[in-house]
This record gives sequence, structure tokens and C-alpha cells, in this order.
Amino acid sequence: MRLLRRLAAGLLGLGLAAGPAAAGQTFDTIRSRGTLNCGVNVGVAGFSLPDSQGVWRGMDADLCRGLAAAMLGDAAKVRFVPLTAVQRFTALQSGEIDVLIRQTTLTMTRDTTLGLRMVIVNLYDGHGFMVRKDAKVTEPKEMDGMTICLSPGTTNELVTTDWFRANALRFTPLLQERMQDNAQALQAGRCDAIGTDATQLAALRSQFTQPGDFVILPQRFSKEPYGPVVRRDDQEWFDVVRWTISALIQAEELGVTSQTAEEQRRSSPNPEIRRLLGADPVLGQALKLDPAWAYNAIRAIGNYGELFERNLGPKTPIGLERGMNRLWTDGGLMYSWPMR
Repeated sequence: MRLLRRLAAGLLGLGLAAGPAAAGQTFDTIRSRGTLNCGVNVGVAGFSLPDSQGVWRGMDADLCRGLAAAMLGDAAKVRFVPLTAVQRFTALQSGEIDVLIRQTTLTMTRDTTLGLRMVIVNLYDGHGFMVRKDAKVTEPKEMDGMTICLSPGTTNELVTTDWFRANALRFTPLLQERMQDNAQALQAGRCDAIGTDATQLAALRSQFTQPGDFVILPQRFSKEPYGPVVRRDDQEWFDVVRWTISALIQAEELGVTSQTAEEQRRSSPNPEIRRLLGADPVLGQALKLDPAWAYNAIRAIGNYGELFERNLGPKTPIGLERGMNRLWTDGGLMYSWPMR
């Protein structure tokens, strides 16, 4: 008995307990509650940021809505829970949220030691640095001795430390949980650079008073695949999250958009489109959802391309090109598993 207690205590210490949500209950709890509790960033433009009316906007916020539409048939049935990098995994482990969609890099140790499950990639990114333009820095090796703003408990803190050490360079970290605080510190001159993923750097710069005064260096130092995270306690809920994201990618591959989905569901002779949109109910039955689960998500937030272009693309203040996030047929990495 003592041995069992020690083992249980050890698992808790590693964060392997899933909290109050017992095994297999997340799917049923969301259904019973009628609302999806979705963990997002406390505020990063293009990903999750309340607008002037308090409505959450951005790619991550939209993915939360898409999941609510797939699971509950209504994209509005979401409770957004803003979380810092330090808070995010604990909130999921404890059952405060059902899913974490918060610019979280999918890594092996996170997938194997936290009692959580990395689901699927929804954005490919890489670590970079943003510096003041007047510092005249063109590559990171010229950053020796700089003070760098970082968020603790992130892969970016580790990547920065590893890279500077490997190149025998020095830096002073200024650690702050909120990336907005790091952005303010850089503008105020309290640090010389920010180290984080390139998309987040672009999002932060878009909110600066003088964005032209800052440069995002072109070099990338890591693979940072973002994706949703769930607890290990419910394979059914894991499947809903994974296949809803995949459905958005599949929709772009098939040319199904938020504007054309209704007509294509009614009249398309393409078997793949009919399965995706629920004219053939086989996919919904496999997930224990309404046949229109993917149709509802696509109608609510659009296909993957619409989602990217609306929140992060060249015509937004973020101004990002698709790059690695183009479809595989266009030279990118985005690829839907066969939905059949």
C-alpha cells in the first residue's frame, strides 16, 4: 500500500493526474454542460485578443468556435479562458478548461510527461528575435551581451539559452509571463530584443506605436509546430479535436469554403465532399457527432485558408505569408489525413 501511495504521489508531482475530470468524461461533460471551455492566450493579435466590444478575435479564438460548432452545433457556445504560459498546462490538468488552443508547441516531453495529449498541428512556426532597428543588428551573432525579453516556461526560453550557449555568446534574460509586458519592455528600452516564435513577433509588432522602429531577424532556430492540447482522459474528445482541425484543412484541399459549403452539401457529386459535409453521415457517426459536424465548423469559421488569411495573412496588420502553412499541393506542410 505504501508503494502504491508513493507511486501515486510521484505521478501527481509529474503533473500526470488529469484533475477532477474522470477518465472518459470530457466528451460527455461538454455535451451535458452545453459549453466548451477553451484556454487561449491572454492577448496576442491575430491569435486571441478581445476587440473593443470584448469579443475574442484571432486564429486560436476561431478554432475554439469551430470546435464548439462541430461538437455542439453552435459556434457561440464557447467560454474563453485567458491563460499565461505558466498557467496553461495546470488549467488543463485541473479540468478548468476542456482544450488548450494557445500557441503551444507540440513536443515529446509535453506529450509524454504531463498527462496531456498533443493533438494535431494547426500552424508551423519557428523561433526568432525582434530587435530595435537602430541597433543595426542583422543576425543573432551580433546580439552578444544583449538583454532579451522572454516568457518563462516556454520552449522559446530554452531555445534562446541553448543557442547562445552553443555559440559561446552571452545574454541577460528578462523573464515576464505576459508577452505584452515583454513588448512594452522592448519599446521602453528595458530589453534589447524579444525572443519568441516569428508569428508572435509579427503579432506583437503590429500593436506597437512605431512598428517601423523594430526588425524581425530572418533567421529561425527551431521547429515550433503549434496545436491543440487535451487531457489523456478521453479518446472520444481527442478524436473530435483532431478531426475537426483536419476537416478545415480537407475543406481547403477540396475547395469548400464558408460561402460554398451549403450549396456543395446539397448538390456536389464528389464523394469526399459529401462525406466531409455530412450528406453521407459516415464521418459523423465515427465521431458520435451530428452528420453536419464538419459542415457546421466550416460554415462558422471557414476552411483553413480562410482562417489563416482572415487572421494572419498579408492583408491583415500581422502581414504573414502562408510559407510552411501552405497546402502540401502548393509546396507547404499542411496535409489532411484521408477522411474516409
